[in-house]
Amino acid sequence: MNRTEQIDLQGFAFIRNQIIHLGVMPSLREIGRQVGYASPRSVQLMLGRLERRGLLSRASGTWRLGTRASHVGGYQVVDVPLLGSIACGVPSLAQQEPEAIIPVSTKLARPGGRYFLLRAQGTSMNRAGIQPGDLVLVRQQHTAEAGDKVVALINDDATIKRFHRDRDLVVLRPDSTDRSHQPIVATDDLAIQGVVVATLPASISE
Repeated sequence: MNRTEQIDLQGFAFIRNQIIHLGVMPSLREIGRQVGYASPRSVQLMLGRLERRGLLSRASGTWRLGTRASHVGGYQVVDVPLLGSIACGVPSLAQQEPEAIIPVSTKLARPGGRYFLLRAQGTSMNRAGIQPGDLVLVRQQHTAEAGDKVVALINDDATIKRFHRDRDLVVLRPDSTDRSHQPIVATDDLAIQGVVVATLPASISE
């Protein structure tokens, strides 16, 4: 691997982390600062090389992770879509169009299930090990057991909470050190989108 290829991969690692954990493509200036390029043109050429390698793709002027960005040698993985951000406090809309495709070990995303990733926001599940910026791996299903960490849809907005049932009511409880977070009470026809099966800390890709 020559020097240019090494710089390209360094730049791609920075871009990938920014897209995964912040949901945005870094600027040419930020990428250049990371890899030591002073000229925006040098960064543009690097992006072109990464695009030709399938690590990045561009549509309507927007850069995204490419089809080969999820390649991981030596591990059995499946590609899981990162759908965007979700609140662990006040419910926030869970986006449906993938921001990126992330390789996840089949030990976590087990065959036979359908999975997606969301980026956590807020602190109402911090005692359950979900911190702002973490990625939560969700198994898509519409049922849950008491105590499960669920992604629930309320009036087209989604949130992560612990699931509890009380007769004909469903109570979505926070699991937080911050007592200002309050339970959400809904009817038993609440739309459950999935159950959280793992949390991937934001620091793992830094």
